[in-house]
Amino acid sequence: MRRINARKITKAVKTLFIEANTVLGKDVMEALQKALSTEESDTGRQVLQKMIENADIARREKIPICQDTGLAVVFVELGQDVRVTGGPLQEAIEEGVRQAYQDGYLRKSVCDPLTRANTNDNAPSILHMDIVPGNQLRIIAMPKGGGSENMSAARMLTPAAGIEGIKKFVLETVEAAGANPCPPIIVGVGIGGSLEQACILAKKALLRPLDGEHNKDERLARMEDELLKRINALGIGPGGLGGRVTALAVSAEMMPCHIASLPVAVNLQCHVARHKEVII
Repeated sequence: MRRINARKITKAVKTLFIEANTVLGKDVMEALQKALSTEESDTGRQVLQKMIENADIARREKIPICQDTGLAVVFVELGQDVRVTGGPLQEAIEEGVRQAYQDGYLRKSVCDPLTRANTNDNAPSILHMDIVPGNQLRIIAMPKGGGSENMSAARMLTPAAGIEGIKKFVLETVEAAGANPCPPIIVGVGIGGSLEQACILAKKALLRPLDGEHNKDERLARMEDELLKRINALGIGPGGLGGRVTALAVSAEMMPCHIASLPVAVNLQCHVARHKEVII
């Protein structure tokens, strides 16, 4: 049994959220550079140049890439041979979020759904935890902006809808979103499980690197390629101002579901695709 102190977890979570909000991943930067080389619209190219410049300034000046520093989404893979000491694991994570948003001068965007009163510390986070073999703790910090999250959707399709129904729903969601999720976007698609699990799968799909990693399921790989082409043919373009690059990637995750159901979720991510991880 390996012991990990809660203070170490808090420190790691704090660092992850500050870095995620100020340093855009190399894979996303490369995807934006590639988009700049392929975009045919002059306006679209100007928008992409500003996005790249903005990310560069944020990294150099250690300031947020976007004023919306996100709802704190945390994915945890807890090795079954790990014991957290010095306090509860969830509280250690929440304290890391509080410290990140306070000490990192990040906007606090969490509020009561009805009164809209701000919690003033960006807590609680949205915590997804899996128990896995081993004696390590993997933490993924994913600040999720409200604009792209608001344009996401889930639907319980009939089994007869099949893969064509899934593709139709994804395209409808992206087209209805238009400029609102700050394109070029990344499209996460979750298929199967239950209503809530499809949404989690869609969000997990957004964590896949953009540097050429293909889906291991050939059916999904073909669907992703087709959807990316069809989404970019919509003409929404960078910033929603027209062009050929509406999406940088489409990523899908799937699991078995009930014989009477076909749950599908689409989680949209803006061009500031923020996530950082650490293994303790």
